[in-house]
Amino acid sequence: MNDHVIVVGLGFGDEGKGAVVDALCADGSVSAVVRFNGGAQAAHNVIADGRHHTFSQFGSGTLAGVPTRLSRFVLVEPIALATESRELEALGVVNPLSLMSIDTRALLTTPFHIAANRARENARGRDRHGSCGKGIGETAWYGLLGGAARGEVVEGQEVIGEPGPAPTVGDCLDPATLRRRLDALARFYEPLIGAGISVDELVMLYRSFADAVRITTGDRPAGRLVFEGAQGVLLDENHGFHPHTTWSTTTPRNARELLDGRPARVIGVTRTYQTRHGAGPLPTEDQTVLDRFPEAHNGTGEFQGAWRAGHLDAELLRYSVDCCGGIDGLAVTHLDARGLKVATGSSLDDLPDPVAYLEELLDVDVLVTGAGPARADYVVRDNPRHDRVDVGVGGRDRAPV
Repeated sequence: MNDHVIVVGLGFGDEGKGAVVDALCADGSVSAVVRFNGGAQAAHNVIADGRHHTFSQFGSGTLAGVPTRLSRFVLVEPIALATESRELEALGVVNPLSLMSIDTRALLTTPFHIAANRARENARGRDRHGSCGKGIGETAWYGLLGGAARGEVVEGQEVIGEPGPAPTVGDCLDPATLRRRLDALARFYEPLIGAGISVDELVMLYRSFADAVRITTGDRPAGRLVFEGAQGVLLDENHGFHPHTTWSTTTPRNARELLDGRPARVIGVTRTYQTRHGAGPLPTEDQTVLDRFPEAHNGTGEFQGAWRAGHLDAELLRYSVDCCGGIDGLAVTHLDARGLKVATGSSLDDLPDPVAYLEELLDVDVLVTGAGPARADYVVRDNPRHDRVDVGVGGRDRAPV
């Protein structure tokens, strides 16, 4: 599999995208992992060579030595990025920030956004949306407020002050511009969160951040690229089930835009059963599934809520594939789970062979399999059934590359 690859989750997130990206990077053929949506709320678990890390902003190819590119579609949180860098360094990754490049246009997620996000979610009480509490939606929302006036309603939220231009990664190279934009941000959110962190302190932190990473002006990495999606299609800002969605495009759309016409293979990732973190619909939810398949790296989050599980849902899988405009192959994780079932309309059927079932259901090959949590449990298969992807429910009317 030597072409560019776009990895997307076909569920509500937590499908195993990080482990799939790590498996694709393990042979040394990948030049960079490109993040194309979301921000610091990603939690992609990779276990390799006795090391475990939950990737948030670094790409999941980092333990394989593959650099990360944060595109203009990513919301960047420099303080969390520094923490993650230290965690990776403790695992033996030498100078992790030297592996990081960031588009100058990427929006900054600040402590003001995070505090506002948490204040809004707490105020919702039982009607909470299932936010991760990382400031993602607030960052995206503030970025939409150019020209908006106090009292207007934008995307369902009232404009509570006079917004300024949204701070970007590129502003960290210009202390005067950075200070003006952070001052405006602090004034805007003060009615909701109070005084917040010192702007002077933030300017100092963000200047150090700018010195430590490579900030670029839209240049594209050379070589073979793996585009790593965050969250899942069923949380997409346009295709998910509102209000329990993310402020992010989780389909391949952003990655395709970054590729600018270059061909790539889209791999959709699914578990052998359905999961969801926090509030929102989960049609096949079953406590017995949750009890049978405990999670080592997922639990109840303070803002996100409880970890939930249910049976594989054939209709939701078809819907996700359709939202992607078709896929070129599947990655199926948690194949070590036994006693599985699949919901097909009104019936619940046994699922003895998930790979065969999914290949028939979606008419695409399973290109990556995962039968455990570690890199050694993953296998990358290059067109195992035939040389092209046939047209069908999930197929596309061309060979992948």
